[in-house]
Amino acid sequence: MTKKEFAKRRQKLMDIMGPDSIAVLPNSLVHPRNRDVDFPFRSDSNFHYLSGFDEPESVLVLIPGREHGEFIIFCRERDLDKEIWDGYRAGQEGAIGMYDADDSYPIADLDDILPGLMEDKEKVYYTMGNQPAFDQHMVGWLNHLRQASRSGKHSPTEIIELEHCLNELRLFKSSQEIKSMRYAAEASAKAHIRAMQFTEPGKFEYEVEAELIHEFMKHGCRSPAYPSIVGGGENGCILHYIENNSKLKNNDLLLIDAGAEYQCYAADITRTFPVNGKFTPAQRELYQIVLDAQYAAIEAVKPGNHWNQPHEAAVQVLTEGLVKLGLLQGNVDKLIEDQAYREFYMHRTGHWLGMDVHDVGDYKIDCTWRLLEPGMVLTVEPGLYIRDPEHIDKKWHFTGIRIEDDVLVTKEGHEVLSADAPKEIDDIEALMAGAR
Repeated sequence: MTKKEFAKRRQKLMDIMGPDSIAVLPNSLVHPRNRDVDFPFRSDSNFHYLSGFDEPESVLVLIPGREHGEFIIFCRERDLDKEIWDGYRAGQEGAIGMYDADDSYPIADLDDILPGLMEDKEKVYYTMGNQPAFDQHMVGWLNHLRQASRSGKHSPTEIIELEHCLNELRLFKSSQEIKSMRYAAEASAKAHIRAMQFTEPGKFEYEVEAELIHEFMKHGCRSPAYPSIVGGGENGCILHYIENNSKLKNNDLLLIDAGAEYQCYAADITRTFPVNGKFTPAQRELYQIVLDAQYAAIEAVKPGNHWNQPHEAAVQVLTEGLVKLGLLQGNVDKLIEDQAYREFYMHRTGHWLGMDVHDVGDYKIDCTWRLLEPGMVLTVEPGLYIRDPEHIDKKWHFTGIRIEDDVLVTKEGHEVLSADAPKEIDDIEALMAGAR
């Protein structure tokens, strides 16, 4: 992302905030993994969205109309001794020179400076609950200002949820954001292809996961966007399976739900394919139903349609297919009304996608499904999951199938960002046969 892109985002937020206001946003914390080892640091998505600044122990402040500059970063000072051990710090000069902050102060001076910046402001934009320790500091600063009102100081009268404003901005992706998301999806599609070519009976799920991570890294995606799901056989029926420690068996399906993160933007792709490279007749029938449901759902992604229409389209096709195979019995419309399909399809067909895998943005406005608009990005991911119910023929048992793509709403309709990952039965079988 360019400096201009971040500046544009900040300006949009400050236009919403209006005069006599201040926004305060602390960055993510460093979390310990075990003794003397921390988890890899990733900035808070909103913090990165507004600044591109990716150091811990930092706080972003926006003050619309401030004479001495509207964009302020509190961050760590340069410390050559600590930088030898832990890496480069931008410091105050870097925050201004590299990230275009108007002012930057040492994070150690936050208690001394931030209350003064909040003084005389009517509204404070801040999100309570994300960081309880920082909440206590914020409450303390506000109480101090209220107590000082007798000496002529004015304290803010209103605290407004910052995320509500930011969520709506983040829901609509710019051309630069779409470029990053397209790249993440393309790299992820390559990883899924690699996994298909690598998979065979006797491999372990974690070996396949390693192939995914290798391909992510190869394309500059330093981390998965979420823990990869690599579930063979019955493990594919566990929606959020991440143990990835079982041996792959002949005639089983392998469900992989994995996506790379690129420049803080996520891909989210699921493919299901046979471990031995060849679908059984029963697997083929179920798979085709899910694929047809996904095509119907993707077709419903276009401006003017509401959020739930892709889900409704998928449920219609899935239910019709289940009735055709005898897995459900009765009138299709009545089965849908009764949600009988939920025995085999218990989740929704998609979610917003962006900097977070389950990205921000309201799904309803005034209790009504919101309309899809250009710039929104969502997943489309119908599935069928059959464990071992006694009333179901054993040929269907322990079959988990999900097919998921990342879809951008365009002015004309939609673009499937993850289209490079094969999902037609013949294409999958041909790809896997060619790797043997």
